[in-house]
Amino acid sequence: MSEKNGSTKTQAGQPRRAGGTLIIIGGHEDKEGERVILKEVARQLGGGPLAVTTVASHAPEGYYDAYVRAFADLEVELTDELYVTDRAETLQPGKLRSLERARGVFFSGGDQLRITSQIGDTPVERRIREIYEAGGVICGTSAGASAMCETMLVYGRSDTSHRAGDLNMAPGLGLIGGVIIDQHFAERGRMGRLLGAVAQNPRVLGIGIDEDTAIVVQGRAFRVIGSGAVYVVDGSEISHSNIAEARQSEVFSVFDARLHVLSSGQGFDLTTRRPRPATQEQDNGACAESEAQTA
Repeated sequence: MSEKNGSTKTQAGQPRRAGGTLIIIGGHEDKEGERVILKEVARQLGGGPLAVTTVASHAPEGYYDAYVRAFADLEVELTDELYVTDRAETLQPGKLRSLERARGVFFSGGDQLRITSQIGDTPVERRIREIYEAGGVICGTSAGASAMCETMLVYGRSDTSHRAGDLNMAPGLGLIGGVIIDQHFAERGRMGRLLGAVAQNPRVLGIGIDEDTAIVVQGRAFRVIGSGAVYVVDGSEISHSNIAEARQSEVFSVFDARLHVLSSGQGFDLTTRRPRPATQEQDNGACAESEAQTA
């Protein structure tokens, strides 16, 4: 049912803004303890069914079952697992069955190129977009996080200083524009490759997300949840980089890039490119949770 302000209602009667919500996770989200991120998924779903797609994985065995256990007591109904071995399977009517009633879709980890190459421009992708545009919830962890962007990071070494030619990118699903997302960020030392990606097109913001950390995107702003940090690289004031002139093996350099580091409760406006402090309400909630844990 539509509301006068353009929002919709979930099955639980909660208001849902048109355009939906993205929950973009840096990987290795907690599935057994406090499950802060998965609880947020459940809250945003408002009682609606969730489809889990393991299409990113070359060997998906066990992924779906892990989410069945993780969501078991969070009042989230999971539909059947959505997986395709190749694009031809997306044309089978049965492959859309798990998405028919879904209010949300959860992309598990693996290889982001499998997501775009197997479901891009198929009935499956079109149905996922319908869910999102109707106010649904689209979640992605690890590879599923990278695939959310118009342009996604596919490969770049993170164990050495970034090299000018050591970066591969490809078209993503385009659910969020104007950003490029990297995951497992601090854990795998990926600052250099994110800076390199931003230097290729400083119009795009770089967002690095730690493990067990997520951004909740609504409209053109997001807030941070989870146990780690989110790093936002703004290249709009870069005065120099050697990304275009350097040989492929040459160490990448960049001047005057701006970096913001955000923790849980804090937010970011993607239009103004400015961080937002945690609200008093969020601060009070965090304090109450901390006191409950130590009581």
